Amino acid sequence: LLMFPTAAADFLEYERFKLIDTIGWFLGEGKIKAYSINSINNESWLNNSMHPSHKALRHQQYNRYIVEEVVPFIHNHSKGLVPIITTGASLGALHAANNFFRRPDIFSGTIAMSGSYDLKSYSKGFHDDNVYFNSPVDYLPNWGDNFMLEKMRKGKIIIASGQGDYEDPNASRRLSDILHSKGVNHWLDLWGHDMKHDWPTWRQMLPYFLSKFN
Repeated sequence: LLMFPTAAADFLEYERFKLIDTIGWFLGEGKIKAYSINSINNESWLNNSMHPSHKALRHQQYNRYIVEEVVPFIHNHSKGLVPIITTGASLGALHAANNFFRRPDIFSGTIAMSGSYDLKSYSKGFHDDNVYFNSPVDYLPNWGDNFMLEKMRKGKIIIASGQGDYEDPNASRRLSDILHSKGVNHWLDLWGHDMKHDWPTWRQMLPYFLSKFN
């Protein structure tokens, strides 16, 4: 399980907010290993002093770091080419889903919670190739690589959102509609209006979804 922090946080965020505690059974039973990495959002989309083109370039560099350094580390640490599921909440959901959709030949699925999958909401209207190819609602409708599409269709994809305060379930619905149009099976799960965009929601979601994996 490769975990992306919510915003500008570090790799310890999921411990501080007790999300790791909620998946303790899966860890203790050896069902999963969890790897949490730092975000670079404070060096990209959450840094108001940077030009959007530089933010997008930094995002692209982050993707390369994940593929070229993080994934090989996980395989080496696990002593084999183990399947890797990405996960994250809020801005972390964008990173988790985006990395899976871009490289379904490397990742086996994603659990994306309470995300927005339109990078233009962070780029303030700026648009270049680096923005386009990291914005799932933009590149997925035009995805023409049949090999990658078949890999994507074999993945385990969960798109989840609450419908309470500060949640945007329509962002998840929009992504779901696009996936349906590409013939990509997935699970869109919208929780109740009492489920806010906050840690109590994600502490319930993640162990629930992990329990549905074989």
